[in-house]
Amino acid sequence: MDYQEKALLDYLVSSGKMTEEKISELKIEAATTGKSLTDIMLSKRLIKESDLAEAKAKVLGVPYFSESKISVESDLLSLISVDLARNYQVVPYSLDKTNKVLSLIMARPEDLSIVDFFQKRTGYQIKSYLTSKDNLETLIDNVYSQSLSGEISGVLKRGRESYEDEGVRLVTADTISQIIKEPKIVEIVRKILEHAIRLRASDIHIEPMENITRVRYRIDGILEEKLTLDKDYHNSLISRIKILGGMKIDEKRIPQDGRFNFQSEWGEVDLRISSLPTVNGEKIVMRLLKKTDKVPTLSELGLRGKALTVLEEAIRIPHGIILATGPTGSGKTTTLYSILTMVNSPKVNIVALEDPVEYQIAGVNQVQINPQAGLTFASGLRSFLRQDPNIIMVGEIRDEETAQLAVQASLTGHLVFSTVHTNSAAGALPRLEDMGAEPFLLSSSMTAVIGQRVLRKICDKCSTAYAPDEKVVHDVTSVLGKLLDGWVKSNPARASEALKNNVPFMLHKGAGCEKCGGSGYYGRIGIYEVLRVTEKIARLIIERADAASVESAAIEDGMIIMKQDGYLKALDGVTSLEEVIRVAQV
Repeated sequence: MDYQEKALLDYLVSSGKMTEEKISELKIEAATTGKSLTDIMLSKRLIKESDLAEAKAKVLGVPYFSESKISVESDLLSLISVDLARNYQVVPYSLDKTNKVLSLIMARPEDLSIVDFFQKRTGYQIKSYLTSKDNLETLIDNVYSQSLSGEISGVLKRGRESYEDEGVRLVTADTISQIIKEPKIVEIVRKILEHAIRLRASDIHIEPMENITRVRYRIDGILEEKLTLDKDYHNSLISRIKILGGMKIDEKRIPQDGRFNFQSEWGEVDLRISSLPTVNGEKIVMRLLKKTDKVPTLSELGLRGKALTVLEEAIRIPHGIILATGPTGSGKTTTLYSILTMVNSPKVNIVALEDPVEYQIAGVNQVQINPQAGLTFASGLRSFLRQDPNIIMVGEIRDEETAQLAVQASLTGHLVFSTVHTNSAAGALPRLEDMGAEPFLLSSSMTAVIGQRVLRKICDKCSTAYAPDEKVVHDVTSVLGKLLDGWVKSNPARASEALKNNVPFMLHKGAGCEKCGGSGYYGRIGIYEVLRVTEKIARLIIERADAASVESAAIEDGMIIMKQDGYLKALDGVTSLEEVIRVAQV
């Protein structure tokens, strides 16, 4: 028996809740069964759980919390998710930002590992309140009732009672057609979609795990777990979504694609559905495309200064190839859509071959590839050349045939836009050579290459400035070089404020608020490098120079690389230095 348990028993005796004789009996039973004294007391109903919790609070010297309903600010719920609350048996109660103290209602405040975990996770000192396990579960349900998990938990609870009453526990082929029409399944899908739109999610992942189904949203480029469901509901949930997307619900062995529209009070979206068979069941990913969104301008995307000027000059040339490069999800297609919107007019014929068509642009002939029917990027591009085009957009150059056709199209007087998966703008040129494009033709056809990444913007509502340490100042200074001097001259007010803190510049971070859900970030912006193919670069292409040599020559010509563009945006308070390093570090 440890010290705390002995102190608890002494308090129960002194307060009249238990007698010494009864405790002596329970000690014998505990020694025989291996159970704890408190567990035996509760199982025999010798004491109320609330009385035991109150006594435990007295012994531990922490406040006892008896209320079952409290009001908690939404930023606190974002700070501690419902999954963390259930796993660690805690509920956020209040936050004193001035003194950096976070109050938690806990079932086990004596467990210092839990206290230490939340101190490290949140950065706040923890003040503990103790309540009974039953009351804590009630608090969790009440506090998170306005969140997705809270809403779905209520739906699932009602749904489970309904299924068990009907004798249906596991979803089978015989019951699937009935269950997918259940109002509860329909409601769950609706709530998942509504919350995704409200939280500005770009993708929804519904993933089968061994015992649960996990729902994650990609918000501002980062996946966040928002919900876990009992695995029993997985098949009916997936089947409901597949029906909405016009997919075959009885085909689970191969991947499928589908599409449907969804409208809510937060807007209308077009959803692209992709199913994938995994060892634990079918996984669904839904891409959300807002119909009300306008194609952003290049400036809104984050292009500015010399990079914007170089790109606008390249676009005005009526022939040649302009490439956007970067990994998947770096915003390449959005950049090309923005450019197409700029050049779109009744005087030109624009044809676009995409996989898939993400935004529909009035006046542009957009075609989605269909490999099963023989419509690939290569075959589509060949057909496009017979459509009297002025401007051609090819979603991606993936193979030798597409690369050669794109070069030929540009040399015959067409303006060609496309994308290539490379880490930098300079890397696109050797990649095309590897695909079989002849260097002497490539040097004549290439006009400009855009390298890009997408990173999160600091929330403007909770953005706070801070003075960086010496190591960070050295890093930024070495990366920017003379660009830092130019920034200081262009931003005298910011530079002056920094000097008051004895640093050459200030940086910013988001403190976390209701608007950004406690993350400190809200929205996204691009960082760019635009490589203009000059005579010097053209000679390097003919010589089959590597990407490093091409990039060095471009920097000598004045190109600002992505990391530098990101650092400049960090100095302007648009994003954080950590975000730039996360997406642009090579």
